[in-house]
Amino acid sequence: MKLTLILTVCCVLQSFSKNLEGQTITLKVQDTEIAKVLSAIEKQGSFRFLYNSRLKDLRNKVNATFNDADISLVLETLFSGTDLTFKRLENNLIAIRSEDPEEQDNRITGKITDEAGEPLPGVSVSVKGTSRGTTTDAGGNFTLVVPNNAVLVVSIVGYIDQEINVGNQSSFNIKMVQTQKKLDEVVVIGYGTAAKRDLTGSITKISGREVADKPNTNPLASVQGKVAGVSVVNSGQPGQEPDIRIRGTISRSQTKPLYVVDGLLNDNINFLNPADIESIEVLKDPSSLAIFGVRGANGVIIITTKRAKTGQLAINFSSTVGFKSIVDKVKLTDASQFKTLYDEQRLNQGQQPYNNFGLYNGNSNWVDLISQNGFMTNNNISVSGGTDKNKFYMGMGYIREDGVIKHERLEKILLSFNDELRVNKFVKFGFSFNGYRAQLPDGQGRSFSGAVIATPIVEPFNTQKGYYNRLPDEIGGPQIANPLMIVEETRGTNLENEYRAVGSVFGEINFLRNFTLRANYYGDFGFNNQRRYTPLINTFAADFNTVALQSGFNNTQVFQKENRFFKLQQEYLLTYKNKFGDHGITATGGFTTYFNNYNETNGQVRQVAGGNPIPRNKRFWYLDNFFGDPTTKVTAISPGNDVFGNRLPLQWEQATVSMLFRALYNYQGKYLLNFSFRRDGSSDISEANRYQNFVAVGAAWEISREDFMSNQNIFDYLKLKSSWGILGNQNTQIHYPFYPLLSSGVSAVFGNNIVPAYVPSFLADENLKWETVTSTEVGVEFAVLRNRLSMEVNYFHKVTDNLLTNYPGLAGQKPGITNAGEILNKGIEASASWSDKLSNGFGYTISGNITTLNNKVKQLYQEGFEIIDGPSRTTAGFPIGYFFGYIHDGLYQSFADKLNSPNAAALGDYGPGDIKFKDINGDNVIDEKDRTMIGNPTPDFIYGFSLGANYKGFDFNIDFQGVYGNEIFRSWGNGASFAVFNYRSDRLDRWNGEGTSNWEPILNDQRAINRQNSTYMIEDGSYIRIRNIQLGYNFSNSLLSRIHIKSLRVFLNGQNVKTFKRNSGFTPEFGGSAISFGVDGGSYPIPAIYSAGVNLSF
Repeated sequence: MKLTLILTVCCVLQSFSKNLEGQTITLKVQDTEIAKVLSAIEKQGSFRFLYNSRLKDLRNKVNATFNDADISLVLETLFSGTDLTFKRLENNLIAIRSEDPEEQDNRITGKITDEAGEPLPGVSVSVKGTSRGTTTDAGGNFTLVVPNNAVLVVSIVGYIDQEINVGNQSSFNIKMVQTQKKLDEVVVIGYGTAAKRDLTGSITKISGREVADKPNTNPLASVQGKVAGVSVVNSGQPGQEPDIRIRGTISRSQTKPLYVVDGLLNDNINFLNPADIESIEVLKDPSSLAIFGVRGANGVIIITTKRAKTGQLAINFSSTVGFKSIVDKVKLTDASQFKTLYDEQRLNQGQQPYNNFGLYNGNSNWVDLISQNGFMTNNNISVSGGTDKNKFYMGMGYIREDGVIKHERLEKILLSFNDELRVNKFVKFGFSFNGYRAQLPDGQGRSFSGAVIATPIVEPFNTQKGYYNRLPDEIGGPQIANPLMIVEETRGTNLENEYRAVGSVFGEINFLRNFTLRANYYGDFGFNNQRRYTPLINTFAADFNTVALQSGFNNTQVFQKENRFFKLQQEYLLTYKNKFGDHGITATGGFTTYFNNYNETNGQVRQVAGGNPIPRNKRFWYLDNFFGDPTTKVTAISPGNDVFGNRLPLQWEQATVSMLFRALYNYQGKYLLNFSFRRDGSSDISEANRYQNFVAVGAAWEISREDFMSNQNIFDYLKLKSSWGILGNQNTQIHYPFYPLLSSGVSAVFGNNIVPAYVPSFLADENLKWETVTSTEVGVEFAVLRNRLSMEVNYFHKVTDNLLTNYPGLAGQKPGITNAGEILNKGIEASASWSDKLSNGFGYTISGNITTLNNKVKQLYQEGFEIIDGPSRTTAGFPIGYFFGYIHDGLYQSFADKLNSPNAAALGDYGPGDIKFKDINGDNVIDEKDRTMIGNPTPDFIYGFSLGANYKGFDFNIDFQGVYGNEIFRSWGNGASFAVFNYRSDRLDRWNGEGTSNWEPILNDQRAINRQNSTYMIEDGSYIRIRNIQLGYNFSNSLLSRIHIKSLRVFLNGQNVKTFKRNSGFTPEFGGSAISFGVDGGSYPIPAIYSAGVNLSF
């Protein structure tokens, strides 16, 4: 696989090199201007010309015929009798100039720096009124051939544009002056772009550089702690998406925002290479989101990939290698401690001490035994080139990420390329393509949930018997398989691959100076397959002195699955942009459709009973393998059930058709008005409400542009803004909620025929419609102290109406789904940044953000209705997914204490050492009426802050991130009625006599009172983490230019270096669904990752 990637890259580079040399010209022209002949030669694709279009001899007309002629001969013939001469430069670039003294070009050089004298790379330097231009290198240097009396236009985002008369100068030192920070930068919004200062909402832009060198296969994992209002809960498992929530949880169905990659609306970005990302924009406010209609309510993340830049040929290579390890391990009892606690538990339960400890002499730390220091690497190469006519970019990447469980590995190969052709100044076309192949981690046995509860007294492997040891029958043996055995014996038995092809084409026409018509066509095609083999695994049971097959692995099986999906999107957009007098307007109208389709085929077969097992050889891991029993073959296996208990479908499709409009208006650049509208029609919803409208309006006042602000010296920039809108949410837990699946009913007899009857499996409201979110934002942006300190503060208020709610069937009625419910999310988000550079060249940056979150379910179907998901509940008057149970009020220390406390007999037998619960309603009885909210998984606030510095080529950054005020529900280590598991080390402080403990209860799993959901299981979810540390060095341009290298940077990076937390699990981060999150089930750790990398450009 890797060899194929290397050979492909070499072939591409070799082909690219061949195209730059040895090309000939075949051409026939009659009475044609020389300039047009040069254009015709450029279209043949081998050569590019650099010249001043105003040279008079270019208008001379010529007659010529060339057959496989050398370019030098062609130009000498064309220029015969004129003052034109030429010179061949690198990369088949040919400079043309005139010998006429009045038209001669000059070669100029220069260096561009910032206000502190530091070089600025990437600055555009062009000749005004022409297409001639270049950009500065890493050292801020540039070289350009210009005509006499030329005017240079120097520009870069974040700095004031300059126009410089060349005159007789040949060398320039240009100092750029910063604009008002990022206010003038262009951001990507829905169906277009706009200057950030012209918008009335909240959009945060993140540079692709901030995610490209971080050790995350999913680039959005690197956004954690970077953006106000955005909660990112990461998973340490390779290939897992982070749980992202923008400004709270707005629905009971889904939390994921909409992703838009180069215009394509999507629900994941697995196909995207982090190295190909140019920028990420996070849209949060109603004026930005309403244009996305039924898909905008959860927020939108827009990702723009890299494109070639005009006048540059660039080859970029980057490579990162590193390793990961578990840093916060759970604290469990060892073998000696376990034996002590287990014997004590048996005595408390009226049993004799365990008499088989002599058979088990192990002291196994199962977490250590199944874990590893995982290796990871990310390697990328890209080639790009651009002219005034054509821009081409191609990138290839290979990513390998090992998990922290042995033999767990994710591998990705990624390909991307795009091309844009400008036919003339009015017409351009382009296309893009992303290809992706992934070999997913082996999913069998790759979990820590068993390792944290398996007893430590068992040695993993019995060398005398030659088998893995089984856990004791009385201590978890039937419930938990030997964790190391599962990891080793199922190695390589799950083969799962993903293939993805994502592409687009567009055409754009500019006409009547102010109009742009653009058509976009997108496609996303996925082809995935899986083959899973269940082997036979024998274990030795010391307590029975027998060898037997492990439960669940006592016959061989094969599961095979293939699925495919495609998403098709088309857009037709007309944009009008004009400025007349003090008025500026940009208006966009469009029509778009979206079609989504999924098909899956799967099946499972077992070996013939008493026959030969299916071989452990992947060439037999198919449904038809000659060893399987045809009578056991099962197909169309559903991955689960929906909210009504119906099997989830393996085939579905949906479509939307939409009309949209947006207008951005400003008066004198200081009074701003934004308006957007979208009308969505969906195939999923009832005909009565198939079309729904979504609208938003925003207004802003840039006070700092007012005349009365000219004499003050406090604010460099000050802007008040507000927006309001109605957003839509079409995400549900079932497809086509208005069209119930049919289920078997009562059969009827007609003559001799028994005719089955089918009835709807649930009742659908005939007026069912999508959820709507009424969103309001009010905010202020300002910059002070010569723009060194900038800050933005926003208040948001979102109310979700028409909540799609499924309700149970009562009194023999069918369950149903209807619009009933309301959720409120509100909060304040603030972000600030201080940036400065000292006179000695030392630059530093301090930035941070904080967001408060307040979530409350206002209404839900009808009074008393609750949604229950394990320990999580959703009830009117409380936060969504809150934890419900009893309040731990100490332990019963004696029988006298029991008699003097409220009666808890409703919870079963109890006595000294058991948990005492608080009598909430004061009736002197402990029963289910005393349960209440015991925890909230939504934090009070989330935050992040960063420190950065740079000096003479060195750069250093450290990021911190955290949450405060949320609770975690620990669902492991609480004892169980059906099995004995390992103990948390906290259980060493258990109650074992009056006054010995008032928190950890007695060791007695027969006391059900101690297993009731209560604050005993609740842990503090607040934490602060050193999210990322990076030290880099950029080599000087003077050194690199000698070896023909444009830039070279090396860096060291540490991620998740230290987490300061209070919970007992591996991590304080636990995502989940909209109605159940923050639950610790012995989850996967968030590892520390240490890496080193290099970025190289030619």
